[in-house]
Amino acid sequence: MQNRTTIAAIATPPGRGGVGVIRLSGPKAYEIAEVLTKKELDQARYAGFRKFYDANNEVMDEGLAICFPNPHSFTGEDVVELQGHGGPVIQNALLGRLFELGAIAAKAGEFSMRAFENGKLDLVQAEAIADLIDATSQAAARSAVRSLQGAFSTKVNAVLEQLIHLRLHVEAAIDFPEEEIDFLADGKILNLLDGVANAVTAVQQSARQGQLLREGLQVVIAGKPNAGKSSLLNALAGIERAIVTDIAGTTRDVLHEKITLNGLPITLTDTAGLRETGDIVEKEGIRRAIKEIEQADLLLLVYDLSQGEDPLALAQEYFADHIEPKRLILIGNKCDLTGKRAEILDYQGFRHIAVSAKQETGVQSLIDAITAHAGFQPEEDTFIARTRHLDAMKRTQEYLAEAREQLVVYNAGELVAESLRLAQNALGEITGDFSADDLLGKIFGSFCIGK
Repeated sequence: MQNRTTIAAIATPPGRGGVGVIRLSGPKAYEIAEVLTKKELDQARYAGFRKFYDANNEVMDEGLAICFPNPHSFTGEDVVELQGHGGPVIQNALLGRLFELGAIAAKAGEFSMRAFENGKLDLVQAEAIADLIDATSQAAARSAVRSLQGAFSTKVNAVLEQLIHLRLHVEAAIDFPEEEIDFLADGKILNLLDGVANAVTAVQQSARQGQLLREGLQVVIAGKPNAGKSSLLNALAGIERAIVTDIAGTTRDVLHEKITLNGLPITLTDTAGLRETGDIVEKEGIRRAIKEIEQADLLLLVYDLSQGEDPLALAQEYFADHIEPKRLILIGNKCDLTGKRAEILDYQGFRHIAVSAKQETGVQSLIDAITAHAGFQPEEDTFIARTRHLDAMKRTQEYLAEAREQLVVYNAGELVAESLRLAQNALGEITGDFSADDLLGKIFGSFCIGK
């Protein structure tokens, strides 16, 4: 650790504020801070009032200095926090002075990276810090805290222990072939293998909920002009976000609104009405609408019940390549004009919901249908998760399936052992036990400067 550089960065958001915090971490953190303040630091975790001096011994600012000695700090190194005033000019000047004294600029996420490298956090906990900062709902924030406290890591490590135990049995069966009992064929290893696969599936199910909490759902509202798309967006958002008129083609561009429905973060997109038109501006709006439809996690096709239209025929006409029950909900709007009840029905295998966006009738049923369609059922112990976590677990399951085939069909112990090794490596990527440097750089590079 003594050979490492000392890094510094502003830890508070840019802009004006009463207090601005600068962090130092590394072997020279104390030395640099004491030259800056012309005074020895106080005891650990004690906030001491200090003046901060420039190279000409003039006072630049004043505030608090707090030291955190290694290894009992966030990074596991000597850390000093300088709390001065929050103006950008003084903060940058103070940071520049630290560079003059031997610190270098921290890269994005480098403080968390050092905490990971020094064993203060595993990779899941480090990611949870960024997820907690970026949380868009209370449920997401609570889940990020659970991951930060180790809930996700504990579940993954428990499965890893089962997998290691299984590998020991397989290796023993390979190493002692002269034994009278065929350990590969006695059923014990198969039971252990199925137990590990089931444990991975259980963690996967929880992780999917955490991924939805973190990344949310991209929901696009599409349909013909005057079907009530903008009215529906306003009803779901709870505010008058989109302009609503009786004139066809009012919406000519895509409109995004971030909302939370039943605890699920959603990016709701209103699009231009789909129709043939000679208007150049409207054509561009329709082109953008189609692009949004192609990228949507869930598509809400809105049509006017009072016109007696076939919603699936409309879907076939405008976006035939995206008609599948798992991505499409049919919404018959203006049920107040037809006398039909606001209800959820099955329409040729698709979920169909009758609503009145203007009267906000049936909107709560639609909200429930959207979250159910996404498979969102958050529990009290849900932890935050990322796409890479699910990808690692998917590959783990694939390697376990390969191991099962090698065991049951071919009774090939060496191949079973290799598949289990690959499964352990894939699962270990989640917490960082097996992670390539480029993956670590990508993960920590997405963090804030100063975190």
